[in-house]
Amino acid sequence: MVLEIRTRILAELGQSVGAPLPAFIQQAPIGHDESFELAAWAVVPRDRDAWAVRDVRATSSCACEGCVRSGARLVRLGDQVSLHTTNIYGTGGDAFEQAWNLFREAERLLHACDMGFRDVVRTWIHLRDIGRDYDALNKARREFFRHRGIEQRPASTGVQGIPFPDAHDFSISLQAVQSPRALDVRGMSTPSLNEAWSYGADFSRGLRLADVNKVTLHISGTASIDEAGRTVHVGNFGAQVDRMLDNIASLLAGQGATFENLVSGVTYLTNPSDAPVLRSMCHERGFGGFPCALVEAPLCRPELLCEAEAVAMLPLATQGA
Repeated sequence: MVLEIRTRILAELGQSVGAPLPAFIQQAPIGHDESFELAAWAVVPRDRDAWAVRDVRATSSCACEGCVRSGARLVRLGDQVSLHTTNIYGTGGDAFEQAWNLFREAERLLHACDMGFRDVVRTWIHLRDIGRDYDALNKARREFFRHRGIEQRPASTGVQGIPFPDAHDFSISLQAVQSPRALDVRGMSTPSLNEAWSYGADFSRGLRLADVNKVTLHISGTASIDEAGRTVHVGNFGAQVDRMLDNIASLLAGQGATFENLVSGVTYLTNPSDAPVLRSMCHERGFGGFPCALVEAPLCRPELLCEAEAVAMLPLATQGA
């Protein structure tokens, strides 16, 4: 139904050709009885003669109907290329094999765009059953990155979200950036958090990308975790929100940024009934003044009650720590 409505609306707008491929994840929006929520990126070039768009379809070993929608949009601005993918899937007989092949399929799509995993700055990984398969994902990701020599881990979010179609237990979407000039890409850290790979989750707490126009800060999924990687404030939702926001604020502060510099985000809640408290606390802390989807999703640890990811932007002259 969503695809049919999308096609009809785009046709009415005269955009039936050239529309980007959509990505789908089944996570319940938390709001006023919404059944569907849409997030989108738009790029408006200053010089329309200096940009181009190209769509690339994934070549997948999977024959299920939904996989034909896998692909990416390449956006060229001057000499810089950004890639944004739809859902990418892996096949396999067990969770580890599916997760490993997930990264293999993503790599094939990157190669089709003359890119590699070293160009990836951000990933979103959704698991049908995070409690069952998160360890397998971490093992596969670690081994894949080790085999490929990936030392600069992307920023990432890994949460439960039902992949579409039903044949898969994992899906990944990603953003990659490439330029003939050396891009300034740095991992973000804070004394309030240890590195996630120290306990087996190979992603950066955040990634700072300085390109030709701006500095973008990609904040990974962040929760009530302390400097030793432990969950803190178990069972206390308000205290978990405070720690989550403190961690995000500290990551931003290390780059000369605050919540005022945020442009988008997603907040995940284990219990939808906690949404009013979350909204109130975010408003009080200044975390609510930008587009931020709020969805229900089990998290990587059963005792975690909330998690948030965000994107901030700064003028290019801003120098991070």
